[in-house]
Amino acid sequence: MTRTRIARRALLVAAGLALFAVSAAAQAPQQILAPSGKLKAGLYPGTPTSILPAGPGVEPRGIGYELGKELARRLGVPYEPVVFAKNAEVIDAVKSGAVDVAFTNASPARAQIMDFGPPFLEIELGLLVPPGAKLTSPADMDAAGLKIGVVTASSSDAALSRDLKKSEVVKVETTALGVTMLKEGKLDGFATNKAALYEMADKLPGGKVLDGRWGVERHAIAIPKGRDAGRDYIKTYTEDVKASGLVKAAIERSGLRGAMTSEGK
Repeated sequence: MTRTRIARRALLVAAGLALFAVSAAAQAPQQILAPSGKLKAGLYPGTPTSILPAGPGVEPRGIGYELGKELARRLGVPYEPVVFAKNAEVIDAVKSGAVDVAFTNASPARAQIMDFGPPFLEIELGLLVPPGAKLTSPADMDAAGLKIGVVTASSSDAALSRDLKKSEVVKVETTALGVTMLKEGKLDGFATNKAALYEMADKLPGGKVLDGRWGVERHAIAIPKGRDAGRDYIKTYTEDVKASGLVKAAIERSGLRGAMTSEGK
């Protein structure tokens, strides 16, 4: 083979590789993060951190709902909110790849089964007590005879089931059931993030979210394992929606209490 032919073939190969790289780069975010052609966002009702369903004349609200909608817009794909009954089902859906993104507490345990971008939201973890409760501080909830409710398979469940040695951790399926049990005197307190606790307190006359905290949740965008090439896009998107004020605006629209835009990267 002559030098001319070798040089020509090398140029053709290089041109082909360059074209492939440009094409792949242009399509990568959509193909990786929304492989079905639409962005499926895992959400669950009952908390402003995820979704507050629409009502008469009211559009859906919630941090997760809004961030997912904007992410789909930027990717140029249709948005498909997938609403589950509880957060544990959202986690399972991310793990299996049934949804493309979720917006949840980036705990070490969850990082084993899904990948996270940087945090966009920080929320104090606290305690809701019923009227006439003896408890006055989250620091006092580990005591013999006390029953502390948590949502089954939540990050609060994992942390308190490990850390509380004297009180009984009572696992319930939903926060709505937690409110019922507090009303009926079956729980001495309910532990989760304060954003959810304030929503619960609105349904518990005389109930109170105690001052103080027992921890902090840092919420981030989660994607299924195996989509590593999309993590840089998620990181850039997260930093942008924080810096542009979109997260702050979503917090205000949702009526989220006890939370702030994360400063972490």
